[in-house]
Amino acid sequence: MTNALVAEEQKQRRRTPRYPFVAEAEISELASGKRIFARVREISMNGCYLEMSDPFAAGSQVFVKIFTATDFFESSATVAYSQTNLGLGLAFREVSPHFMPTMHKWLLQAMHAALPLNDLGTR
Repeated sequence: MTNALVAEEQKQRRRTPRYPFVAEAEISELASGKRIFARVREISMNGCYLEMSDPFAAGSQVFVKIFTATDFFESSATVAYSQTNLGLGLAFREVSPHFMPTMHKWLLQAMHAALPLNDLGTR
């Protein structure tokens, strides 16, 4: 199965929509301790897509930290799918209640930014 087909299949199985979102991320594989820096491209309540050239394998257990200029979020996660030389999709697990306000804030910002101008009246 090609990377595009895997990504489309995962998109169809998501529980919540993902929205475009740009932030920096640090992802650590729990088994090896290997740490990679990546760029967040999409985010949802249950996961995100990270752009990176050498992604971890699907099924890997990881810990992710996501940073913007003013906030950060962290969670354990599972690699839902991996696309060679492109990136990976993460499913968050065990999100601390401490980080939920940050996630809600980011999702509201991302949803607002994704709305067409005519749906907002004026920005």
